Amino acid sequence: MHSKRAFGYIRVSTDQQAERGDSLAVQRKAIELICELEGFDLVDVFADPGTSGGVALAKRPEGSRLLAAVNAGDVIVGVKLDRVFRDATDATGTLKLLRKRGVGLYLKDLGGDVTDSSVSALVFGLLSNVAEFEVARRSERIREVKAANRAVNRFLGGASPLGYVVEVDDMTGKKRIVVDVEAHNLARQLRAQGYSARMAAGAMKAHGYKASDKSVSKLWATMDESTVAVG
Repeated sequence: MHSKRAFGYIRVSTDQQAERGDSLAVQRKAIELICELEGFDLVDVFADPGTSGGVALAKRPEGSRLLAAVNAGDVIVGVKLDRVFRDATDATGTLKLLRKRGVGLYLKDLGGDVTDSSVSALVFGLLSNVAEFEVARRSERIREVKAANRAVNRFLGGASPLGYVVEVDDMTGKKRIVVDVEAHNLARQLRAQGYSARMAAGAMKAHGYKASDKSVSKLWATMDESTVAVG
């Protein structure tokens, strides 16, 4: 009796580091062990490094190659559901396609082949929705933190906008955005003299500021909305 052909799939997203417990090397070794214990013949392992789980499996570089490589009787092996799918629609749609093609999907964290029974498929679908929810909630939390930081003028990284500078709070040691009084006064003066945003950007560049017509327009709009006098 021939061993079932197995094809491994491993993935890490761009924000994951090699030393983490779900790195590509760790996932690969886990798949090799699964195949050894299950008696599968591991043909190949497809890896998508730096790829978001939100991208459909069929649209990932190695994910598409994987789906093209498997035939009826083969099995795809993954360590965790969220390494293969993060989108519930993609997960359930791909599972349906694999079952139709006679291809198994073995996920270690779900205890085996999720295509071999309706109960397994149900659990798979439920957990796929949970995984998608967790991703959405994580994104919401990031937005909430950024909004809270903006509310206290905390510096979030990157270049400071025109008219503002970054300083370190003596009490907390944290960076925050504060008004650049000289830049505001210059921008206010240029607008009072009838400069267009483009002309003002050129004048501010001459004074050493990194300015563009867009950033000048944004600064002017901010000054209009502000009730705080600068000077």
